[in-house]
Amino acid sequence: MVSLGDVKRSAATLFAQGQHLAALRLYDAIVAVAPLDYDARIRVADAALALGDARAANIYRAAGWYCLKSGHPLAALVCARVLEAHGADASDLLASLVVTYGTESERLGKVAARIALPPDTIGVEVPDVRLPAPADAVQVAIARAEHATDNFKEFPESLHPIPLLSTLTEAAFRRVLGTLVLRRLPAGAAVIREGEAGNSFFFVAGGQLRVFATDGLGRQTELAKLGENAVFGEMALLSAQPRTATVECTSDVDLFEVTRQSLTVLADELGAVAEALHGFTRERLLGNLMATSALFKPFNRMQQRDLLRRFSSHDVAPGTIVINEGEEGRGLFVVLSGDLDVSRRAADGNVIPLGGLKTGDVFGEISMVRKAPTTATVVAQRAATVLFLGREFVERMVAGVPEIKNYLEALAEGREIDNQLLLGEEEIPADERILI
Repeated sequence: MVSLGDVKRSAATLFAQGQHLAALRLYDAIVAVAPLDYDARIRVADAALALGDARAANIYRAAGWYCLKSGHPLAALVCARVLEAHGADASDLLASLVVTYGTESERLGKVAARIALPPDTIGVEVPDVRLPAPADAVQVAIARAEHATDNFKEFPESLHPIPLLSTLTEAAFRRVLGTLVLRRLPAGAAVIREGEAGNSFFFVAGGQLRVFATDGLGRQTELAKLGENAVFGEMALLSAQPRTATVECTSDVDLFEVTRQSLTVLADELGAVAEALHGFTRERLLGNLMATSALFKPFNRMQQRDLLRRFSSHDVAPGTIVINEGEEGRGLFVVLSGDLDVSRRAADGNVIPLGGLKTGDVFGEISMVRKAPTTATVVAQRAATVLFLGREFVERMVAGVPEIKNYLEALAEGREIDNQLLLGEEEIPADERILI
């Protein structure tokens, strides 16, 4: 027997190659052994539709109702959207989705559940798709997928809300649903790429994705793995800045895209939407920071979160001076989002730019390591969020964690060299070096 996960991957490959009947037979084998696998049922419908069989609509409708009741509303929405795209009426499914998962629903709760997909390790007895298919293969597969959960009754009483959408009023929820664009992508497809303009964000209805950043040498750092109900891409949309990471499908993926233009339908609720999106963004940025910053690497996950709690967060408007040249060092700063400029005032009064700071950069370390006043000014170039850790705790951390001390000293030394090269100075007294 072959594992369910391997069968799905093989079926997805066959479908992508245009071998729709072979893919249908493999997905049907999954439904036969795991009737609660709504994803396989939907894929049977996809294959039947590709074969031109109108009975695929029956599967989408049946699978959609199962998903709605079992705690997978975005998968239900996928079924409704495919039905609509092929001229079928899915208004009853959409109406029930709004009532069940809207903010006024009594079915949503903190103590909630959803019926999980069967594990990928289940053994599946697969047909040899190299051989001719039985004459009734399509009919049997369609019937099985349509009626797989007809007698299933053990649905959860309390359901998980849909991120962001369930915070909206039912009227707004309905309007948003009408603007969501369904994207169905194969494994290996890039949804967004680092550096691109961010004009939309996404909900994951099904499948798996990975998030990674690439440095100047082409090395990839994985930031997160995303699955059903995840939201991503909102950071660039809110900030109108380029994407800070690439998101790539690791399996067949169903997504719903929300464009900047589509948000105009929520003109009367944009404040609530923006607040919810900012909440998502902050959690995502903090997770990325812990995954990539050398400041957090010496600590385990629990210690990282404890350290983060000791930082205070500050939103700064464009033009705000975060550090003023010559002042006593107050502590350590980390850029959570936004861009900041670093400069020094020369003896003749001219301002000399020394570079910029971006998400993840640490600054203020020199005055901590050297115990000297700051010798540069840091100003927010655009709206930014910075995390701040006071001097007393920084000194305790440096004294107690050798890796942190080494990191900050190396960062300070590197900045000294960069500033000397930038200013064309071969050697500068230690107390006059252009540092933060």
